[in-house]
Amino acid sequence: MNDAPSPAPSLEREHVTVGERDFMIERPTQTDRLKIGDEPPYWTALWPAARMLAQASIDETWTPETEALEIGCGLGLPGIVALSAGIRVTFSDLDPVALQFAAHNARLNGYSHFQTLKLDWRFPPPDLKTTVLLASDLVYELQSVEPVVQCIKTLLAPGGLCLLTQMERLPSPALRRALEASGLAVEARTKREIGPEGKRVKGTLYHLRQ
Repeated sequence: MNDAPSPAPSLEREHVTVGERDFMIERPTQTDRLKIGDEPPYWTALWPAARMLAQASIDETWTPETEALEIGCGLGLPGIVALSAGIRVTFSDLDPVALQFAAHNARLNGYSHFQTLKLDWRFPPPDLKTTVLLASDLVYELQSVEPVVQCIKTLLAPGGLCLLTQMERLPSPALRRALEASGLAVEARTKREIGPEGKRVKGTLYHLRQ
């Protein structure tokens, strides 16, 4: 039985290798129908930062049944890789169709024990806390820097870990400065990943602790 998300008229399946594990990700190919207002559906692409975050998710040593929240999950690759490592994952996104795809892709890879949550990371609920926070490519503009930092501080439980990947863009230096001034414990590592045109692109993996 085909349980693909109904809003997608056409799907493209990509096989993704993370570490030594193979995953399948399906995404819509006709994206104009998935716009919310004038905003392009950026989540329909499998971006390099998501691949970086997926690798980071598999490189960590996790306590079994650790709970994680992925914000701005899009197609869900990092959360799915975390599921493969025994993590209990909640996929969250503002776009309900993105949540459908994340859930569909999780099931496509054989996982059923996960949750989805409609969430705007710019306005995180103050009573929601998580031990592990996963996030990739949230900062495209300078005005997003402060909301991202505040979101991490709001959602991350005391002693919790946030894995944040960000591609090299104009706001990147401002993001690093804001994180270093936030009171969070910050460890930053330069990473490279294959971009959409087949070229290696530069990004940063942040380990952030509350």
